[in-house]
Amino acid sequence: MRREGPGYAAKVLTWPAPHIPAIPGQGRALRLYAPGIEQAMSTGGPAAGTIAVCGITPSGGTHLGHVATYVTFDLVVRAWRDAGLSVTSVQHVADVDEAVRAAAARPGADSDEIAREELATFALDMTALGVIPPTHYLSVADAVPAAVSAIEQMLADGAAYRLPVPPGAGGDRPDLGDVYADLAVDARFGSLSGLPADELARAFRDHGGDPGRPGKRGPLDPVLWRRERPGEPSWDGGSVGTGRPGRHIVCAAVVQELLGGTCDVLGGGGDLLVPHHETTVSHLRVLTGNERPVQRQVQSSLVTVDGAPMGAGGGAPVLVADLLDKGVAPAAIRLMVLAHHYRESWEYDPAELEVAAERQARWTAAVSGNGGPATDEMVRQLRAALTDDLDAPRALGVVDAWADVALSYGQPGGLDDRDMIEGAPGIAARAVDALLGVRL
Repeated sequence: MRREGPGYAAKVLTWPAPHIPAIPGQGRALRLYAPGIEQAMSTGGPAAGTIAVCGITPSGGTHLGHVATYVTFDLVVRAWRDAGLSVTSVQHVADVDEAVRAAAARPGADSDEIAREELATFALDMTALGVIPPTHYLSVADAVPAAVSAIEQMLADGAAYRLPVPPGAGGDRPDLGDVYADLAVDARFGSLSGLPADELARAFRDHGGDPGRPGKRGPLDPVLWRRERPGEPSWDGGSVGTGRPGRHIVCAAVVQELLGGTCDVLGGGGDLLVPHHETTVSHLRVLTGNERPVQRQVQSSLVTVDGAPMGAGGGAPVLVADLLDKGVAPAAIRLMVLAHHYRESWEYDPAELEVAAERQARWTAAVSGNGGPATDEMVRQLRAALTDDLDAPRALGVVDAWADVALSYGQPGGLDDRDMIEGAPGIAARAVDALLGVRL
């Protein structure tokens, strides 16, 4: 596909994979809860796990809300790998987005350079935090061919339609029009969130939808292909003309192309259930004919500052780069995030960083000797916590308890030489690294 208009990098580079140490035994099946359903379901298996995670919009830096999202799904990958599964993961970045274009509108700014610099910073932050990179990491440009193929299929099947474009849009073929999905063909649209129509409509409007556009068959019908407009990025889409894909169809198309149209987990931040995941899964149902193309859709918790979600125009976001520049250890940042269950939103408090740093120091001291208390039960409980809906706070408590015993050596009523097992601290450190991603 030939890119036209303002430049965006056609390829994005991932970051280096952290070393995952081997630990005794093998993990068990990961069980995740669906929203509103208090029954966990095992995901991934029996030999493989597939996961698609929504990537960042490269504008404004990597904040703690991003960290909460990518650490959450890093735990999924680590748990699957510990259980012996082969994992395939997909992530694409929204490098063609209104936020990026708005930043590029500043005098002297360039959208391509902004996206490239933001993605480089994100890669450095993910490297520092020990996040395992995705198997497939794509930009919007990378996903255009798959998106066009999916849109062509939906048009051929009567699941999409064209609308006239305004004057000046559409390049040499304005007659091809913008392309919209006809949500009426999917009887299950809305079943993922269970929200009533008015709330779906409000969420659609608040997240960039255009319910009032004349000619649409349904107010929530999302754009699949937006024909080129002056000053906007554009690619040659063949039969759908020059333009760019809608956000939802990009996610569905990469799952269709790279994961065979289904995945065990579709993940993202806490604000993506509606309309993004709702619409993405709808597209997948239409494209594949599979009533359940996604086994579990999972949203990580929102992290707020001054009462507003980071990245949502509220208080100033807390950036990873700023914390690292102040000398905060990456492990402390990760431990602060892990102290909160992924399904529970939380307010950033700088005091929590101090608590996390103190925990890191205690754990480091506990694994620094040649001998220590037995680790079999600690590793078992650590695995049990993480495979039970990624209960990271419980997992931290397990390690805390082991560290308390380890640090009791030589204290009244504490461990003595008869209780010390050679090599136990090394096993504990490797388990914390492999399962929690915290390197001591």
